[in-house]
Amino acid sequence: MSRSPLSRLLPFLLTLVIALGVRVWLWHTYPVRAFSDTGAYRRAAQSIRTGWENYDGVRTPGYPAFLALWGSDERVYLAQLGVGVMTTLLFFYLGWRLWRSPLAGMIAAMAHTLNLGQLFFEAHLLSETLATFWVVLTLALALTWWEAPLRWRPVVAVGIGLSGALAGLTRPLFVFLPFWLGVALAALPVIGGSGGIGQRLSRLEWRTLLVTWLTAGALVGAWMAFIHARFGMWNVTTMTGYNLIQHTGYYFEYVPDDYAALREVYLRYRDARIAQYGTQSNTIWQAIPEMMQASGLGFYDLSRTLARLSLQLIREHPDLYLRYAVKGWWLFWRAPIIWVPANLTDPAWQSWLSMLAWAERAGLIGLNLLFILLSPLMLVRRWRERLSLPPYLGLLAATLWLTSILQTLPDHGDNPRFLVPMQSLVVLWGMGIFMALRARLKKQQG
Repeated sequence: MSRSPLSRLLPFLLTLVIALGVRVWLWHTYPVRAFSDTGAYRRAAQSIRTGWENYDGVRTPGYPAFLALWGSDERVYLAQLGVGVMTTLLFFYLGWRLWRSPLAGMIAAMAHTLNLGQLFFEAHLLSETLATFWVVLTLALALTWWEAPLRWRPVVAVGIGLSGALAGLTRPLFVFLPFWLGVALAALPVIGGSGGIGQRLSRLEWRTLLVTWLTAGALVGAWMAFIHARFGMWNVTTMTGYNLIQHTGYYFEYVPDDYAALREVYLRYRDARIAQYGTQSNTIWQAIPEMMQASGLGFYDLSRTLARLSLQLIREHPDLYLRYAVKGWWLFWRAPIIWVPANLTDPAWQSWLSMLAWAERAGLIGLNLLFILLSPLMLVRRWRERLSLPPYLGLLAATLWLTSILQTLPDHGDNPRFLVPMQSLVVLWGMGIFMALRARLKKQQG
C-alpha cells in the first residue's frame, strides 16, 4: 500500500519546523559574538562598502560581502540563522535523494541542525556558516548532476562551478572544490566503464569538465587578477607568508643569518607563546609589528619575504615539514564545539548544554576515527559491491580526504575551525555506511 502524499511531505515539514524552532531558541538564548578574526572581516566589509577603498587583501571577499550586505551584527546573525536553515534543507535533500526516503532526509538534516558545533557558529561573526552552505550546496549539486539527464548536466555544472568558487572565495581552503568535482564527475564514465582505455576515454564528460572549470576559473581568476593588480601577488589573499610560517615557525631557528633580525624577533614571540599555550600556532599575529620594525619591511613585503623563507625551509627540511603537516592533518579531526556557556542569557541551560556538547563531541570524534579507518576500503571494489554503497559516498569520502590533506599543506592545521564546514558531511557518510550495513543484514535475515 503506497503512502499518501501528506505522509511523504510530513518529514520535510517537521524538519523545517524544528530547524526554525531551534534557531528561534538560539536567537533568544545566545547573543551574537565577535572573535579576534572578526575585525579583519569587518575591515574588508567596510572597504567593499566604499568601493574597495583601503582594502588590505587579508580576507577573500565572500564573507566580508555578506557582512556588507546585511549590515549590523544583529542582522548578520539573523541572516546566518537563515543560511543555517537552508543548509539543513540541503541535507534533507541529500538524505532523501541518496536513500529515496523522506525520513532519511529528515535524519540527515537533524544531524546537522542539532549539532551544537554547527549551531553555535551561526551566532558567531565568522565565515564558517556561510562556507558550510556553499560547500554543501556544491556537493548537493554534484548529486543532482549524477541524476540529471545528459542534456541538463552542463547546466548543473555551471551551478557546481559557481557555488564551488563562492565556497573558495569565502574560505580559501575550498578553492580546489569546483576544479576537483569537475574532474571527478567528468571521469566517472572512464572509471566505472568497461573496455579499453581509448574506448573509456571517449566517454569522458568533457562538457562537465570544461563548463565547471571555466565557470569557477572565471570567478577565482578574476579575483586573483584583482589581488595581483593591487598587491603584486598571484594568490587569493596577501597572507601566503603568514600562513606558511604557521608550519615553518616550529623550526624558524634554521633561517639564514641574512635574516637574523626577523628570526630573533619571531623566536622570542614563539617561545613566549609556547610557554603560555603549549603551541606556536598564531605566533605571527603578535610578532608582525615588531618584525616589520626590525626588518624595515612593510606588511606585504614581509609576507613575501616570509613566504620565500618558508619555502626555503621546507625544501631544506622536508622531514620537519612533513612531521608538522601530518600532525596538522590529525588535529583536523578534533570535532570542535566552540561556544561560551557564560554567554547564555538563561544560566539554566548551561549545565545541560555542556553535557550535551561533551556527548556530541565524543560521538563525532568517534565517527571521524571510523571514517579515517573505513573510508579507504571504498577503494576496494569487492567491499563496495558487497555493501551496495552508493557511488556518491565514494565521491564524498574522496572530497573529505582531499580537504583534510590540503588544509594542512599551506597552513599548519591546528585551528579547530578547519573541519567545521565538513563535519556534517562526515556524519552523512557515516549514515550511508550504517544504511548499507542495515540493508545487508536485513537481506541476510530475509
